[in-house]
Amino acid sequence: MTRLETRSITKIYPGTVALQQVSASFESGKVHALLGKNGSGKSTLLKIFSGAVQPTSGEVVLDGTPLKFTDPSQAFAKGIATVYQELSLVPGMSVAENILLGRTPMRGPLVNWKQTYAKAKELMQELRVDIPADEMVYNLSVGQAQMIEIVKAMSFRPKVLQLDEPTSALAKNEVEALFAMIRELKKQDVIIIYVSHRLHELWEIADSCTVLREGQLIGTAPMAKLSRRELISMMFGDVEIRTRPSDLRRSERIVLEVKGLTRKNKWKDISFQLHEGEILGIAGMLGSGRTELLKSIFGAERFDSGEIMYQGECIPAPTPEKMKKRGFALTPEDRKQEGLIQIHSIRENLCLANFDQIRKGLFLDRQKELQLVDRQLTDLQIKVTDIEHPISSLSGGNQQKVVVGNWLNSNPRVIFFDEPTRGIDVNAKQQIFQIIWDQSRKGVSSIIVSSELEELLEVCHRILILRDGQIVGEYEPEELRMEDVYALSMGGEEREIDPDRG
Repeated sequence: MTRLETRSITKIYPGTVALQQVSASFESGKVHALLGKNGSGKSTLLKIFSGAVQPTSGEVVLDGTPLKFTDPSQAFAKGIATVYQELSLVPGMSVAENILLGRTPMRGPLVNWKQTYAKAKELMQELRVDIPADEMVYNLSVGQAQMIEIVKAMSFRPKVLQLDEPTSALAKNEVEALFAMIRELKKQDVIIIYVSHRLHELWEIADSCTVLREGQLIGTAPMAKLSRRELISMMFGDVEIRTRPSDLRRSERIVLEVKGLTRKNKWKDISFQLHEGEILGIAGMLGSGRTELLKSIFGAERFDSGEIMYQGECIPAPTPEKMKKRGFALTPEDRKQEGLIQIHSIRENLCLANFDQIRKGLFLDRQKELQLVDRQLTDLQIKVTDIEHPISSLSGGNQQKVVVGNWLNSNPRVIFFDEPTRGIDVNAKQQIFQIIWDQSRKGVSSIIVSSELEELLEVCHRILILRDGQIVGEYEPEELRMEDVYALSMGGEEREIDPDRG
């Protein structure tokens, strides 16, 4: 049995104690969930294990041997591999080339393709991954790419495998396939450290959990002996899990109407209406075209035919500029790449959508800019130490609130939220939901896409089911259970929905 330990690990940054005297152990043949809200210290601990960060004091011990790393390559050489949320595969290469990158079998100066494909296939078969070795990575789904990343890491025969949010962008069927793969890993005497904000899945895959809060170890416990409420209490203390307030009312007034929207190979004849103050959810599996639909309505991507009506007026050939002028906003799925500029400050990111408001000739009106920034920091409770710090210094939850706050400064009437809670903790999710509800009270309409379909039941007035490029159903949340939403979205065996279920 292999054992990884931390002994009194402390990590101090200027003005912050990220970890304080943390002592924990992880054994092979088990999946160990490492949990904590954003800022709890779990990312710092992962980075210490991976060699990206050095502890201020304390030590890491693997099989009784103290380890000291000055860079990730040293940790990797000692058998500690990490698969991060942002995958590192090369899209323009095949599956086999990615798995064996830098180690492809050669025949003289040329690649021995027969051996390359055979070796990659052998590695995938060990973990029961059925993906063609010659398939190009850009053709893979996110879930398939995640599996190839893990196969690549395991091809080095590590003793420790760290999985950072491995299911954050996966549909339910892809999660099931990934879990089957992780169960195979458990048989190979590997220590698996598993980080996830999707708490409901932990009882299915994790054997134990280690919980950090504000840099301190709260405890380690077998998953089988923990209830969801007990786990949340360990992570957050007392957190109120809220559902949509009963006072949120949608108006009869229609603000947005989509008629017959069609895009080849994506979706066909999409039609729906959005009411003033309404929170509308779009449920569907990854790849169903949810994101592309939002972007096309917003004008960021094309569509082939159909009409988009705003307050009874047809908007021909929409563009983001046109839609923004009419009061539309889009918070994108990939906040790091599309919603924020990582090298810019928190202040600048809160004003990206509002240059027209703060422009003063050739310059920016700093007073107006600071007014916009202060308003969102206060209203959204965004925790910052200095607005001039880069946006990358914030936790995922606070970064997401900056994305939302940037658009709220433009005073929108319709907001599209694409995966608004991806990769953020339970407490931050509740804060994002509260923002959406507060906007509804002001008459702002929202459309929400989320891979965590159960969230739509908690937040929305109405839910559309998008499957195989078509809207196949429309439901009130009170009509559905979580399993209904997944069944309808996947198109499998569906029980009859009882319209009178309360």
